[in-house]
Order: sequence, then C-alpha cells, then structure tokens
Amino acid sequence: MATIRTAKTHWEGSLIEGAGQVALESSGVGTFDVSWASRANDANGKTSPEELIAAAHSACFSMALSHALTEGGNAPESLDTSADVTFQPGEGITGIKLSVNGKVPGLTADEFAEFAEGAKKNCPVSQALAGTTITLDVTFTA
Repeated sequence: MATIRTAKTHWEGSLIEGAGQVALESSGVGTFDVSWASRANDANGKTSPEELIAAAHSACFSMALSHALTEGGNAPESLDTSADVTFQPGEGITGIKLSVNGKVPGLTADEFAEFAEGAKKNCPVSQALAGTTITLDVTFTA
C-alpha cells in the first residue's frame, strides 16, 4: 500500500520581499519559515527547498544503505550522512554531494564503498533527482 506524506506552504508577497512558512503536515513536527533571501543568500534562521531536499536525501540514502548492508549480512553500527544541495539563482539546483561515514564491522573500506554507491543509485530520493548530478564521498571506520 502506498503512503502519502504532505507538506504545505503559505506564502505572502512577492518573491523578493515576501516570505512564507512550510508546515510538515503528515508528521506535525514543525513549521519552518522560508524566504527568497534565505534561499539565495544566508539562511538567517530560515530554511529553503534545497535544505528540505538535503534532509530528505540524507535520510533516504542512510535508510537504503542500512538496508543493503543488513541484507548483505553486515548491519551497520552507525552511518552519518550529510547532503549538500547547491542552488544557483537563475539556474536551479546544480548538484548534490552526499557524504557518508560508516562504521560497519566485518567489511573492508572498498566493500563499504560499493554498498554506498549502490545505495546512492537505488535510494528513491536519488532516483527522483536523477536529472541532477549526485556525487558521493565515502569514509569508513572498521
């Protein structure tokens, strides 16, 4: 059965002078301020679509990697993933860099890197963002 997750945004004013709030409706965990200035310049305590994409991508990648490792017989002790989404005004999202540090007993660094590449390819968020260049930086703790 498919699940649906919902977020809603209320915006007031023009793009440049206006501002809004995005609410995570499905979970109810929060409402976050957004503005063009926080998107194109410094965050200044507000979020952006790109930061929300980064959050989704880092979580999805970590879940996909954890699942693949566990299915392969080596459940991770820990995975720390960050996603850097680059936004260029006038161009859009120009790239995403995933960085993962894994602690997985029983694997070599090369084996972990293979699992990480597979997770990058198979994570549903990566697949949804397939038109964007996604790079991966892997570090490993035995």
